[in-house]
Amino acid sequence: MIIQVPTLDELPALRAIERAAGEPFRALGMAAIADDEPPSLELLTEFQRAGRALAAYEEAGPGGGLRRPVGYLLREPVDGCTHIEQVSVHPDRAHRGIGRALIDRAERDGGRVALTLTTFTEVPWNAPYYARIGFRPLPEAELTPGLRAIRAHEAALGLDRWPRAAMRREPGWEGGQG
Repeated sequence: MIIQVPTLDELPALRAIERAAGEPFRALGMAAIADDEPPSLELLTEFQRAGRALAAYEEAGPGGGLRRPVGYLLREPVDGCTHIEQVSVHPDRAHRGIGRALIDRAERDGGRVALTLTTFTEVPWNAPYYARIGFRPLPEAELTPGLRAIRAHEAALGLDRWPRAAMRREPGWEGGQG
């Protein structure tokens, strides 16, 4: 697997990945999540230009060129941690370690500081998955000012209609690797 900052030409493919990754939420009664617009090209461009967007590619294509992205991650610094703003993998490529590879790379690129994210607690491919790869739910008392602001913004968007949590993984976590 190849993970790198996507090119500007690949940013529309990230939006398509996000749309496809949202579809499974329908089966959980979360159509509003499935219907949510992916990050805009302008926002993706900001992350890409800052080097805080990553895309995953399964293999090199003909002539050494890369195939289209199959997953992506957006990260930003929040309160001394690397905050994973978004990580999505195309459902056709799920269960292949792509999300974890993106998260592990974000940790390395972010300077080996703790990782944080916010997620749905009752969606199997959200909080339960993140717990399996070393994230722990943060109690309210451990939320940093930046995470509180992110959670408040999510609540304003209506995401708290479903249980959500902030989670954290300490730097250098290597559990579950075989």
